Amino acid sequence: MEKDLTEKLFEELKKQGLYEQEDTIEDEDDENESEGSNDQFCEIICKLLHSQTQVHILHLQTTSYSEHKALQGYYEGIDGLVDGLVESYQGKHGLLKNYKTFDMVDYKSNDQLLKYFKELLEIISDNRDSVKESYLQNQIDTIEELINSTLYKLKFLK
Repeated sequence: MEKDLTEKLFEELKKQGLYEQEDTIEDEDDENESEGSNDQFCEIICKLLHSQTQVHILHLQTTSYSEHKALQGYYEGIDGLVDGLVESYQGKHGLLKNYKTFDMVDYKSNDQLLKYFKELLEIISDNRDSVKESYLQNQIDTIEELINSTLYKLKFLK
């Protein structure tokens, strides 16, 4: 008897346009399709989110004015870029899950800074194919632009 009542309720909801089973199934399929690439994309995002705080710490520890300013430009710029990228991704693919954290390190040298930013570029390069949409790729390009601009300042501006 309960099953018949439930079926009648669903039929009535469908008639009123309040229940669409097909859309629910499609939404679940879309979420499942993106789960495979979610981990790779999340790797980029986790490292970039970490980089804002890590670079801010390095900025506060360096005694070089040029490094200080270059690092400031990065940590002030990366927040909005990562936020925009994540929001665009989540609008299409659903919420990111399984964020990771990483240990902070202290400032040692300019070579350490160069290595750090090159490693960020490598993480992006290794995982960026987890998204196919051109607008997401463009947002990633803008982040790479900021990283490479920071590398230029750290290498050549003393």
